[in-house]
Amino acid sequence: MKALITRPRAQAGSFGQALQNAGFEPIYFPVIEIRPLEDLSMLDEAIGNIDSYTWIVFTSVNAVDIFFKQYRKREILLPYIAAIGPKTAEALRRHGIEPYFIPAKYTAEHILPGLRDVRGKRILFPQSEIAGKILEEAIIAEGGFAHPIPVYHTLPAIPDADGLVALKTGVDIITFTSASTVQNFVAIVKQNGLDPLNLPNDPLFACIGPITEQAAREAGLSNLVSAKEYTTEGLIQIISNLETL
Repeated sequence: MKALITRPRAQAGSFGQALQNAGFEPIYFPVIEIRPLEDLSMLDEAIGNIDSYTWIVFTSVNAVDIFFKQYRKREILLPYIAAIGPKTAEALRRHGIEPYFIPAKYTAEHILPGLRDVRGKRILFPQSEIAGKILEEAIIAEGGFAHPIPVYHTLPAIPDADGLVALKTGVDIITFTSASTVQNFVAIVKQNGLDPLNLPNDPLFACIGPITEQAAREAGLSNLVSAKEYTTEGLIQIISNLETL
């Protein structure tokens, strides 16, 4: 079975290998590109005043790597660190940081209790410039001060010619690992004369979690499944289970 990978090329290698090990044929079709902001002065200012924050919440590997490149092992005591997801936690460990809190699921109701009482507390969010605001709004509703700082762009990628050929001849599964992969996939296939709602072979759309699934539904996509564990391993598990049914 052919499984299309839409995540950035730099992050697709291990996912593709894992898909291949599970018996799928990975097709690489990156629809987004991650690029650090040219101006990171807001992040530098936040790092310089890091003792004013109670928490730093990291929601992606990209945010972790960019933050610690700017941080450069300064002799500053960091606040509590929350990692949204196991991959983000692994990225923190590569920088010598053990996250204080990793929620079981990436939803506000699972994250807020782990941050304890946020009333009057400042919480830093290094993130994409197009990141959602659900968690920030939940923190504000509880009396906390959410401070989002964009540290990277999520840009549309140039369509991959081989991936387009595969889409036009038909793939079995299309994987989405974020809402932005859904949105850019839909835009790219439309720009190249395909109807995302009526693709050859009627592929299954496999989403990494509920936020990504919601974005897919809002785009009009059907034939959806969502991973129970919000990781690429969870994606492979859900599509592998479906294949054996």
